Amino acid sequence: MSIMSINQTNFKKLEELNNEHVLKIVNWAIELCKPAKVTVLTDSEEDADYVRKLALKNGKETPLKTEGHTIHYDGYFDQARDKEHTKYLVSDVEGSGLGNEAILRDTGLKEMYSYLDGSMQGKEMLVLFYCLGPTNSKFSIPSLQITDSAYVAHSENILYRPGFEEFKRLNGSKDFFYFIHSAGRLDNGVTVDVDKRRIYIDLEKNRVFSVNNQYAGNSVGLKKLALRLAIQKAAQEDWLAEHMFVMGINNSGNQLTYFTGAFPSACGKTSTAMIPGGVIVGDDIAYLRIVDDQVRAVNVERGMFGIIEDVSNANDPVIYDALTKPGEVIFSNVLVNDGVPYWTGMGVEIPKTGYNYAGDWYEGKKGPDGKELPPSNKNSRYTLRIDELSNADPALEDPNGVPVSGFIYGGRDSDTSVPVAESLSWEQGVMIGACLESETTAATLGKQGVRKHNPMANSDFLAISLGTYIQNYLDFGKRLSNPPRVYATNYFLKKNGTGSYLNEILDKKVWIIWMEGRVNNKFDAIETPIGLIPKYEDLQQLFKEHMQREYTEAEYIEQFSIRVDKYLAKYARMDAIFSKYDDIPVEFINQLHSQKELLEKAKAKYGAVISPYEFL
Repeated sequence: MSIMSINQTNFKKLEELNNEHVLKIVNWAIELCKPAKVTVLTDSEEDADYVRKLALKNGKETPLKTEGHTIHYDGYFDQARDKEHTKYLVSDVEGSGLGNEAILRDTGLKEMYSYLDGSMQGKEMLVLFYCLGPTNSKFSIPSLQITDSAYVAHSENILYRPGFEEFKRLNGSKDFFYFIHSAGRLDNGVTVDVDKRRIYIDLEKNRVFSVNNQYAGNSVGLKKLALRLAIQKAAQEDWLAEHMFVMGINNSGNQLTYFTGAFPSACGKTSTAMIPGGVIVGDDIAYLRIVDDQVRAVNVERGMFGIIEDVSNANDPVIYDALTKPGEVIFSNVLVNDGVPYWTGMGVEIPKTGYNYAGDWYEGKKGPDGKELPPSNKNSRYTLRIDELSNADPALEDPNGVPVSGFIYGGRDSDTSVPVAESLSWEQGVMIGACLESETTAATLGKQGVRKHNPMANSDFLAISLGTYIQNYLDFGKRLSNPPRVYATNYFLKKNGTGSYLNEILDKKVWIIWMEGRVNNKFDAIETPIGLIPKYEDLQQLFKEHMQREYTEAEYIEQFSIRVDKYLAKYARMDAIFSKYDDIPVEFINQLHSQKELLEKAKAKYGAVISPYEFL
């Protein structure tokens, strides 16, 4: 079968694009994957409805009781991103700076082509067009997805803007990303050959191949797989592609003040993006460009593919409301009983029986690996459009993006970092982001308190060397007369490092409002070696106004004292890490050493733990 054998209706759609590169890719994919049928989808609602119905017809999704809700199940051993088999295809492994995440292009392509060969026999190939970012925008990247999974297509229809018209605007250019995915051989709708699951990212041709999987983190090309391609493209074109939320808040009586934020998993990223009183533009991935000497950001997506565990009416009322009212939502890998989805931590009683990702379920049942099965997988997800949320910002679709006043970096840190601090400069801010680390939790990795280095919360997706990535950040700031302010946050400081948390869950709202006040010149700050920190009287007023509680001076001193030895230990760890790379910018290393010198001078003058009042 070739492109000439598809029916006239579908071929005409492709011809409308007037793009020979698209025709060649689709033709090559057809000849390689050998589908029984090819369907080309446009931006029309009719085509979107075709995908919804196909997902139900093929059993990739099943309708639930609430109108518009469906459930999808991945295979038992296909429940998360497969880091081991996600590789960059490069011509020079040694010189790529990507370590063991890189594989020779020829080797990887040979293996991938062997797995894709005939992978769609007896199945329908879907050819879809999307836009990463708002349509008709200088930020956006047209993207072509070819898949045999109606679930993947339906997910991307929710998560991304339609892009058929975007491809017309390309005027024949090949400046687009493309993704080829096959779930491979199926048994009862589930991928059989999970041992041959491969996700290969071809950096030379801006494309991604994914085979023998269904979990969206591996199969939905436009998400984290596209982020990897975009990071390389951004470095080449002098902009930033980041694993960041975009949110806005207004407490100063002016227009909204927008922040982007990067947080590793389980560190408060989504809850910060959804802060009460704020508006959300995006919760996961942002493109940032300089426009007229100002940083502006767009959300790459228009939807959310979020972890559903612990989403409850108490913790996440806005998201919970969207998940429990009629609307287009895909649930994945949760328990279903009588057409109703249930998940761990949702705040209601969960039935003792039902159906989940391992089949018929009852309390105490064990899975194929002998482990007791929870009612829903820890990585269970929901997929919905952001405009289903009551706090969605209309600027989500603004082709010019939103103006960014501050970058926020936050990790899980029990004994070192203060709750919030503003960097002394852009360069120090880049260092703060690049030195981001987070403690593991017993619940996820079995060993508590292990610190994992995760620069800009983006280390899993860097398609360029760490040194190139940092240099791009430094250069980005140099092109601005007034770069965004950079903030470090830490919601997880504990009493003596091991006791109870020193902050309550919602205190992050105060830190965000303080940042907004700083940007709008409402608050002064105290200069310390690690950055600018709040004054007590400002926090006292903010806690009273927004949290309706007294914030004591004793709390302030305990939370904002500078634990010099802990900071020095952190930067010694960073020194050891960055010394292993041969391309880290000298400017960055100097900033790191300067930070240590400032801390050592402060320690010599004030001691190992310094009250914020010492710096007044």
